[in-house]
Amino acid sequence: MGSVQIVTTILAAAITAVAVWLAVRAVSKMVAVIRLGQPDPTRSGDKISRTRTMLAETAGHTRMLRWSVVGAAHWFVMVGFVVLSLLVLEAYFEVVSPTGGLPLIGGWTLYGLVTEWIGILGVVGIGVLIAIRLANRPNRAGRRSRFTGSTMWQGYFVEAVVLAVLVMGFLIRGFKVATDHFEYPTWATPLSHAVGAALPGWESGVSVAALVKISISMVWVIVISLNVTMGVAWHRFLAFPNIFFKRRPGAAGSGLGALRPMMSDGKPLDFEEADPEKDQFGVAQVEQFTWKGLLDFSTCTECGRCQSQCPAWNTGKPLSPKLLVLSLRDHAYAKAPYLLAGGGKDLTGEEKATAAQLAHLDVLALAEAEKPLIGDAESGGVIDPDVLWSCTTCGACVEQCPVDIEHVDHIVDMRRYQVLIESSFPSEAGVMLRNLENKGNPWGAPQNTREDWTKGLDFEVPRVGEIEDFEYLFWVGCAGAFEDRAKKTTRAVATLLNEAGVSFAILGEGETCSGDPARRIGNEFVFQMLAQQNVETLNEAFEGREKAKRKIVATCPHCFNTLGNEYGQLGGEFEVVHHTQLLAHLVATGRLTPVQPVDGGVTYHDPCYLGRHNRVFTPPREVLGSAIQGELTEMPRNSERSFCCGAGGARMWMEERIGKRINVDRVEEAMSTGARTVAVGCPFCSTMLTDGVNGKGAGEQVEVIDVASVLLRSVKPEQVGGAEETTPVAG
Repeated sequence: MGSVQIVTTILAAAITAVAVWLAVRAVSKMVAVIRLGQPDPTRSGDKISRTRTMLAETAGHTRMLRWSVVGAAHWFVMVGFVVLSLLVLEAYFEVVSPTGGLPLIGGWTLYGLVTEWIGILGVVGIGVLIAIRLANRPNRAGRRSRFTGSTMWQGYFVEAVVLAVLVMGFLIRGFKVATDHFEYPTWATPLSHAVGAALPGWESGVSVAALVKISISMVWVIVISLNVTMGVAWHRFLAFPNIFFKRRPGAAGSGLGALRPMMSDGKPLDFEEADPEKDQFGVAQVEQFTWKGLLDFSTCTECGRCQSQCPAWNTGKPLSPKLLVLSLRDHAYAKAPYLLAGGGKDLTGEEKATAAQLAHLDVLALAEAEKPLIGDAESGGVIDPDVLWSCTTCGACVEQCPVDIEHVDHIVDMRRYQVLIESSFPSEAGVMLRNLENKGNPWGAPQNTREDWTKGLDFEVPRVGEIEDFEYLFWVGCAGAFEDRAKKTTRAVATLLNEAGVSFAILGEGETCSGDPARRIGNEFVFQMLAQQNVETLNEAFEGREKAKRKIVATCPHCFNTLGNEYGQLGGEFEVVHHTQLLAHLVATGRLTPVQPVDGGVTYHDPCYLGRHNRVFTPPREVLGSAIQGELTEMPRNSERSFCCGAGGARMWMEERIGKRINVDRVEEAMSTGARTVAVGCPFCSTMLTDGVNGKGAGEQVEVIDVASVLLRSVKPEQVGGAEETTPVAG
């Protein structure tokens, strides 16, 4: 060992020791913070499915590759980071000796070939990512940049380190080539040989370059260890557990659909026995999120994919799912010293720590502890109320997040506390909640008018109890029973089912609201009241039937989602289909035959709770394809990336006062296709888009109607008027 090697070895050992010590300290802090969260015993089951999902999403990049160029570039960088870690390890042998290398596999030509090409493609990949970040700088693109609000220096730093480490790897190999110490042939390592041809035969160059490579790597470790909220770096470690512990690992797509139940101490809250002084009602403090929530916040990579797809952010609202998560993350870590010292408020608002426990704490941690989780700028709140109430729960953020952060669950948990304990929510939504409690529907319509939509049909609509058997229970829903536009859909579906010879029955006045708007706004009490009533009614209607024969067809995706995904939490197990799924089946089996093509061009708007939340994309398109007997005109944003109509998350009953109206944005996109018909599969979407079309003054040129009505016009063109019309469309 020469003098150069002695120096490089000592320096490499010193900087590595510092980096390892700081990394251990940082990991310990992160683990301690995450463990502050509430228990969640639902995250540990089905380990095989969890492992399979984690490997598919990490090694397979199944979510990242939805953004093809970025996803491919990121995959090569990720693989480079994992595999080329071996080359960092190899550098520790090279600082000791210019001829050093990894034991056992270091001399294999296959090892040299694989690492060479991973290095080459890694350089290309990181170059692409750097170019994308530079092209989308927030100071240039503003809100259109998904990096707006991200900590940009951290992104630049991480990408520069990755590039530098890759370059240094080729320099080390180049010096080995130049000094004739390189064991791999030219055909396997062409770039290394090309670099070596341009370098001098400096014997100590290998050790010096190896020291530089180790130093760059360890500086990276030191920097991220001193910045535990540096998600752009830490996500490469935290993504694996965060994906593994996702809520629904076996679910297709994002695992949206059902909301996480309202929990207290790791158990679903029972409102019959719940006590606000002993049980947690929603989330009022950051430590009241589950440990998985705190892991979510720590894992955020600040990539901004959620932000780029969010309908609120894209229409000038203050909500960015990314910025919300970052605010919660920063607050959690700033408050952590206070919490770890024993501080915190109990459910009555009393301080749990003694003065002695808090005496040594930094004043900044104590100040952070006093911040309300929800509050405006004047009160110093972590999350502004306008941010909380801008969410439509459309799920675009969860769908796009490459590390499976569960934004919607966290937002609704915060809403639950605001509604149930603080009684703080947009005032206009109060009318809707009172109507649900008193009338069983958000419009406040009399219950004895639930069956009025059946008047004028040329066939009898049977009620449960009036016939001995039926194949499907037709869940009409509040909109389908009371809202004028939705009544047309209800009548169209009933007409088509009758035409196809499907045996069905309705509950009539026995039906009440599914509870979706109450649950999404955060009023879990009203949701459970309505849901338990419906579960009891439905179980009675299906008495004696096994689950496979407890079939429900619903025209509202919100009812479809609630009945199918959430009623199981309350003892209601049913097979629920959306009407577009049933109609697609009836057309495919020849029980419904379109005879007259619908012309003028048709585009389709994917409802969030049908598409993203429940992965129903194909059946509506199959129905429309059969009706128009041609190609559907797709909007630029469709299927998984469909843009919300603005009505979800109980936003249907709240005023949209900030920024551009979401429905107008979507209508402009629909109109840009040139289609004269905008087909929908949701009564909320129908209302919002019709209002948007009318607002644009295009009511004479563009019509918004349900998929069922489009099909009916093709199957029974001579009877469309009688099936669709009941009352004039409300303006």
